[in-house]
Amino acid sequence: MDMKKRIHLELRNRTPSDVKELVLDNCRSNEGKIEGLTDQFEELEFLSTINVGLTTVAHLPKLNKLKKLELSDNRISGGLEVLAEKCPNLTHLNLSGNKIKDLSTIGPLKELGTLKSLDLFNCEVTNLNEYRDNVFKLLPQLTYLDGYDKDDKEAPDSDAEVYAEGLDDDEEDEDDVDEEEYDDDTAPGDEEEEEGEEDEDENEEEEEEDLSGEEEEDEDLNDKEVDDEDEEEEERGLKRKRELDEEGEEDEDD
Repeated sequence: MDMKKRIHLELRNRTPSDVKELVLDNCRSNEGKIEGLTDQFEELEFLSTINVGLTTVAHLPKLNKLKKLELSDNRISGGLEVLAEKCPNLTHLNLSGNKIKDLSTIGPLKELGTLKSLDLFNCEVTNLNEYRDNVFKLLPQLTYLDGYDKDDKEAPDSDAEVYAEGLDDDEEDEDDVDEEEYDDDTAPGDEEEEEGEEDEDENEEEEEEDLSGEEEEDEDLNDKEVDDEDEEEEERGLKRKRELDEEGEEDEDD
């Protein structure tokens, strides 16, 4: 997959100005240069282009808010002077596994006054005598080189990035918002239980109504049966009276 297509996929229907983190690792860069990345990514703070075949960073757009740039496992051998102009607030730069052979190549990085961490693992420059001391002298603003400071103390949490800390803060803020949303009256589980209880109450009421309706129907049937019996008894009484009257008339005739 080429870099332009990968950037399009990574956007996920967002606009470039909404993106703070962009990972393009292992895609393909045509002619060894960055493609598809524009200065519209004005909020970008973290960019990773590991193993994409880069030979130059000359086509990097202006990214004023970029703090961390991952360029490891490419074929970059120079041209780093553009970084001070394109990424003036860069704090972490990883150039491990590139074609950097001498100190003059990284000399332009001294213009990056905010640069605190630099990684050059697996670059030929690391084989030079007094490599570490010379890099710290060349770039006095550095705190960590290849994960260690001047006193060979390891960076906390493997060179904990300011960018990562910023992301953690954002996640904590989101968690706080979520807790506030769920903490209004009851937890989601409690709401489900209450809804379940309400449904049970409604079912019980419906059952009671059905039972009461059946009782009323039974009462109506009983009343109807009583009325029918009364009518039959009244008819029998009238019939008996007619028979007696007829007998009386016969006696008079005799």
